Amino acid sequence: MRAARWIGAALLAFAAGVAVAQEIPRSVPPEAAPTGAAKLPHVVLMSMGGTIASRATDRLNITNYGGPGVPRVDPQDWIHDLPELAYIARVTTEDFRAPPGRAAGSEIYDDLVVVARRLNELAREPDVDGIVVTHGTNIMAEVAFYMNLVVKTHKPIVFVGSQRPWTGLSGDGPLNLYNAVRVAASKDAWNKGVLHCMNQNINAARDVMKTSAYRMQTFKGVDVGPLGFADPDRVVFYREPLRRHTFNSEFAGRAYPQVPDVEVAYGYQEAPGYLIDAMVAHGAQGVVIDGIGAGSATASQTEAIKRAQAKGVVVVMTTRTRSGRVQMTPRRAESHIVAGDNLQPEKARLLLQLALTKTHDIKEVQRIFDEY
Repeated sequence: MRAARWIGAALLAFAAGVAVAQEIPRSVPPEAAPTGAAKLPHVVLMSMGGTIASRATDRLNITNYGGPGVPRVDPQDWIHDLPELAYIARVTTEDFRAPPGRAAGSEIYDDLVVVARRLNELAREPDVDGIVVTHGTNIMAEVAFYMNLVVKTHKPIVFVGSQRPWTGLSGDGPLNLYNAVRVAASKDAWNKGVLHCMNQNINAARDVMKTSAYRMQTFKGVDVGPLGFADPDRVVFYREPLRRHTFNSEFAGRAYPQVPDVEVAYGYQEAPGYLIDAMVAHGAQGVVIDGIGAGSATASQTEAIKRAQAKGVVVVMTTRTRSGRVQMTPRRAESHIVAGDNLQPEKARLLLQLALTKTHDIKEVQRIFDEY
């Protein structure tokens, strides 16, 4: 009996030792920090709304949330609900949400201009160390890419959202937001352009895309993978973006209240060219073809492309496969079509809009797509 008690005690001691060895070290509360320790970084938390700023009528409602009579989540609510943020940064908030009840998708470009202007202002403030932007997941990737092109800063700007509302059972919003602030507060996140952090993955704004409507693992860096991870013990990076962005972008540091119209034409069997004709008739100065295979248009689309180019319209080719580069081939060069590399069509559209504010020369536009 005595031996059994000794063995049981030894096993308990061993188990306790294992638990201690595996424990993730906790952050030190700011009030417990030693005198003279470096002050916490200042992170600005900017809300552009989205699911992460939404409530539902009950915790099991994770797909039909928000709406009339359901209050939204204010930025200060995040601070209240996440006292852990005070351990890692001094967080201040700004609210750039669309007015309640405004139709989805309306005045979106106006929002981009206003937010880009404010992000450029915040980036110039010496006491701001990083910025977190919350956004709806539907168009978050392209908005983040736009800011990656037009905001001039070495400081981290981190986009974050959630797949479930703030009130949802097992909602991903709180941990996503906490991790995004950790990334924005990290010195290792400087000089990497605009980042995206959800589900613990840190992706470059250029590469990330939404791949699933409701799943937690929806955002992925297609072709290239994450830059790093917001692991429980620390934020860790394994690589850096090589394409131009933020502080070395030729488009950064100024506002673009107006940009040329650019539309996207989808490629599929027997896709008609008259849709491209209609885009041009409505004033499009650029057209992105989301082509089939490695970037091809149908015969009807090809004829419409020639008609569009005759009117000075610049055409960029991407691929609907969402993986792999559209390359510059001899046939494509002869057709005067810009190769869109591995950009998703919605991002190619934004880059082409900015490029057309500078030039309509095909070689120069191709240079821009090669560098960004």
